[in-house]
Amino acid sequence: MKKIIFSTAIMLCSALAPAQQFNSLRECLERGLENNYSLRIVRNKESIAKNNTGAANAGMLPTATLTAGYSGTLNNTDATSRADGTTTSERSITDHTLRGAIDLQWTIFDGFKMQANYNRLKELHLISQTQTRIAVEDYIATFTSEYYNFIKQLLRMNNLNYAVKLSRERLRIVQDRYIIGNNSRLDLLQARVDFNADSAESVKQFERLSTSRIRLHELMGESDVDTYLNMKDSVIYKEFPLNFDELWQATLASNAELIASAQEQRLAEIDYKSIKSRDYPYMRLSAGYGYTHNRYDINATKKRNQWGADFGVTLGFNLFDGKRSRERKNAKLAISNAQLEHQNLELALFADINELWQAYENNRRLLSLEKQNVVAAIENYDIAHERYLLGDLSGIEMREAQKSLLDAQDRLLDAEYNTKVCEISLLQISGKIEKYLE
Repeated sequence: MKKIIFSTAIMLCSALAPAQQFNSLRECLERGLENNYSLRIVRNKESIAKNNTGAANAGMLPTATLTAGYSGTLNNTDATSRADGTTTSERSITDHTLRGAIDLQWTIFDGFKMQANYNRLKELHLISQTQTRIAVEDYIATFTSEYYNFIKQLLRMNNLNYAVKLSRERLRIVQDRYIIGNNSRLDLLQARVDFNADSAESVKQFERLSTSRIRLHELMGESDVDTYLNMKDSVIYKEFPLNFDELWQATLASNAELIASAQEQRLAEIDYKSIKSRDYPYMRLSAGYGYTHNRYDINATKKRNQWGADFGVTLGFNLFDGKRSRERKNAKLAISNAQLEHQNLELALFADINELWQAYENNRRLLSLEKQNVVAAIENYDIAHERYLLGDLSGIEMREAQKSLLDAQDRLLDAEYNTKVCEISLLQISGKIEKYLE
C-alpha cells in the first residue's frame, strides 16, 4: 500500500512539473523534421552526393599541374692524358639544375565514358534525394504512430485513474457497511484487493505513458527527454476519406521506393554505357610550358637558361583487355535484375496495400462495434452502481461491471489506434504521408 501511495506521489509531482505545450501533430513534426539527428545525417549525405555531381568529378575538365625542382651533382675527377700520361685532377665539381613547369592534360574523347560518369553522378544525386525522402516519410510515419500511441496511453491513464476512483469509493462504502455490520470482512478484504489492483495497474500505466513521452522527445531531437508533454489532441482516430483505387494509383506514381527502384535501373543502364565506351578510341591533349636553369663549374658554358612550350595529341584504342566481354554480359544481367526487382517491388506493394486495406476496413468495423460496446458498458455500470448502493448487488458483481467498462474502453482505444496505424501505413505506401504536415 505504501508503494502505491509513493508511486502516486511521483505521478502527481510529474504532472506538476514544467510541461511543453504542443498545439498539434504538425507542430511536433515540424520540430522533429528540423532537429532529428538521423534526418540531419541523411541530409548531409545528400549534400555530399550533390557536391560530387560535377563535370570535374566526371573527368570532363582538364587537369593542370605546376612542378618545380632542383638537382645538383658534386663530383671528383682524375683524367689521364693518352699522349703524355699526365693526370689532371679536379675536386668538388658542382653542377646545378633548376626546373619549373606547368603541364596541362585533357581527355577530349573517351568513347562517351565521361558523359556516362557525369550522368551516373547526377543519378546518384537523385537517388540520395529519394533516400532522404524515404527517411523523412519513415520518420513522419514513425512519429505519427508514436504520437497517437502517447494519446492512447494518456486516455488509458485517465480511464485507469477513474477506475481507481470508483474502487476507492466502493472501498469506502464497504468499510462503512462493515462498521455497522452489513458487510463481512471478506467483502472488505475483496474491495481492498480490487482497489490495490487498480492502483497498481495505474502505476504500470504511468510507466507506459512515460516511455512513450520519452520516445517522442527522442524523435524530436530534444535534449531533455523527460520533460512533461501537454498535448491538446485528445482523439486518436477521426474519419479520413480513403479510396483504394486512388491509393493504388498514387502508389504507382509517387511511392518513394518505386522511384528509387527506377533510379537504380537507370543507374545500371548508365554502367552498361560506361563499359561500352571502351569499344571506342580515345583522344587526349597535352601541353606545357617550362623553364630550366643550369650552372656548370668547369664546362665551357658557365650557365644556360632554357624556356619554352611543348604540346601533343595522343590517339589510342584498346584492342583487347581480356575482360570486356564478361563485364558487358554482367552489365546486361544487372539491367535485367534491376527490371525484375522493380516488378517484384511493384507486386509486393500491391500485396501490402491490399493487406493494409483489408486491415483498415476490418478495424473500422471493429471500431463501430466497440463504440456501441462502451455505451452499453457505461449504462450497465450505472445500473449496477445504483443496485449496489441499494444493496441488491454483490461486490463481485459490481466489480465485474466495473471491469467490463474498463475492458470496453481499452478495446475502443485499441480499435482507434489500430485504425489510425492502418491509415498511416496506407498514406505512407501511397506517398501521401506528408498530409499530416498540412
